[in-house]
Amino acid sequence: MKEEIDWKKEILESRVFNSKFQKNLLEDGAKNFMQGIYLGYMYSRWKKLKGYDKFDPKENTGQMQSSLKEFWKRTK
Repeated sequence: MKEEIDWKKEILESRVFNSKFQKNLLEDGAKNFMQGIYLGYMYSRWKKLKGYDKFDPKENTGQMQSSLKEFWKRTK
């Protein structure tokens, strides 16, 4: 079983994000849309600092290689 990591608590203890607004946001949570966006930014920044972003799936770019012209040739 995986251990749950409390990333908010870890950020508060490390003082990476140490402004009053950021501390309040981590402790109380987001109250509106923009605060939620900023909280997501802080989470992604924390993941990058910890090296957890390397486990994210890579974008599959191989499926969109054909052009519309090739598509119309195949469908005729």
